[in-house]
Amino acid sequence: MKRCKLMVDLGRRQFLRGSAATAAGAAVATVAGGSKPAAAQGSARVAYPSARLANIKDLTVNEPLEVTYPDADAPGVLLKLGRPVEGGVGPDGDIVGFTTVCPHKGFPLHYTAAERVFDCPGHYSRFDAEKGGQQIWGQATQNLPQYDLRVDEKGDIYAEGVDELLYGRLSNVLG
Repeated sequence: MKRCKLMVDLGRRQFLRGSAATAAGAAVATVAGGSKPAAAQGSARVAYPSARLANIKDLTVNEPLEVTYPDADAPGVLLKLGRPVEGGVGPDGDIVGFTTVCPHKGFPLHYTAAERVFDCPGHYSRFDAEKGGQQIWGQATQNLPQYDLRVDEKGDIYAEGVDELLYGRLSNVLG
């Protein structure tokens, strides 16, 4: 059998030596590069300016109310789910807010009231509205960004941040 002249016969020891050198180089690059950016160190939560989105009286159980936050280019919804849920606010702990842009490729999401999920028509990702926007199916690699909400004594609902990176933004910093 004729062997290729360009083929290298690489023994196990030589392979391991090369692998060790590569790993050591990667470790040095990591140390020399400094610390990770703030968003990579933990939560992507950013303290956006507080914005009034609606009043509790504007909400109907399990019907999305369209809003925009943190700016006019960021569509979302408020939901009153009718029972206490993760991240819920208000007297019943059942009001949540989410962006309606899929974090995978930016497709507009559709709320399916019967299942209380957001569905993406692009790559079929699904997000659970009752579990903080947790991804339950599909191509997305992060949960649905949820608004950090508060309700004042008059029933006004304010958004004060987002817990995940919004699709299409390099950071959650307004600029």
